[in-house]
Amino acid sequence: MSSGLVTGTKTDAQIQALREGGKILAQILNDLKTYVQTGMTEREIDAYAERLITSRGAIATYKTSEVNFPNVICISTNDEIVHGIPTDYVLEAGDIVSFDLVIEYKGMKTDAAFSMVVGEVLSGVKKHLLNTTERSLYAGIDAIKGPVYTGDIGAAVEKVLHDGKLGIIRELVGHGVGLEMHMPPEVPNYGRKGSGVLLKPGDTIAIEPMATLGGERIRTLEDGWTISTRDGSLSAHFEHTVLITETGAEILTQL
Repeated sequence: MSSGLVTGTKTDAQIQALREGGKILAQILNDLKTYVQTGMTEREIDAYAERLITSRGAIATYKTSEVNFPNVICISTNDEIVHGIPTDYVLEAGDIVSFDLVIEYKGMKTDAAFSMVVGEVLSGVKKHLLNTTERSLYAGIDAIKGPVYTGDIGAAVEKVLHDGKLGIIRELVGHGVGLEMHMPPEVPNYGRKGSGVLLKPGDTIAIEPMATLGGERIRTLEDGWTISTRDGSLSAHFEHTVLITETGAEILTQL
C-alpha cells in the first residue's frame, strides 16, 4: 500500500480500478493516433475523444468542476507545450500535435499523453525531438526498481534530454495521481539521485517529460490555459501513469 503521505492510501479495489481505467485511457489515445489526420480541426478531435470516453463508461476529468477546463482533452500544437484548448485550427501536414488526457473510472484517475506528427513521415529534427522525449519517459520509468526518490526519476529523464541537446521544460512537472488528478509529490524532469520525495509501493505517479528544440522558458497564452515555448520552438510531451511496486514500476496507461 501507499505511504499515505504522497499519493494517498489505496485499497486493492482502487488499484484495480486504476489498472482498468489506465487500459481504457491507453485505448482512447491509441484510437486517436489512427484517427487524427490533416484537414481536421482540433475541435473535431476533441468531440471524437469525448465520444470515446463516454462509450467506455469513463468521465472526462478536465471538463468537470474540479478542473473547469472547457474541453475533454488538451491539444497542443507545434510550439504549444501543454494545456492547449482545442480551437478551430485546421491541422496541416507536418504539425506536431500533443494530446494530454485524464479520465476517471470507478472513482480513480489516470493521466497520459503523447505527441505525433500529422500527415508526414517522421524524420529529421522532429523525429529527434519526439523520439528522444519519449525515450526520456521510459528512462524515468526504468529508474524505478522499487521504492525510489523522485530525484532518481528526474535525473534519468534529464540525462536523456540533455544528451539529446533538447530544451528541458523545468517549470512544469509530473505529479502524483489517482484519488485526484494532481496530488503530491511533484515529479520534476530533472534532479539529483537520492533527492526528493521517497516513493513507496502502492504510490501512483504521472511521469511527463516535456522538451523543445530550443530554449526552456515558457509563457501562458491569453486564453489562460495554453502554455507555449517563449522562443517559438517546437515542443513534445509524453506521459504515463505508473504504479510503484516492490521491485519496479507497472505502467498503467499502456495496452
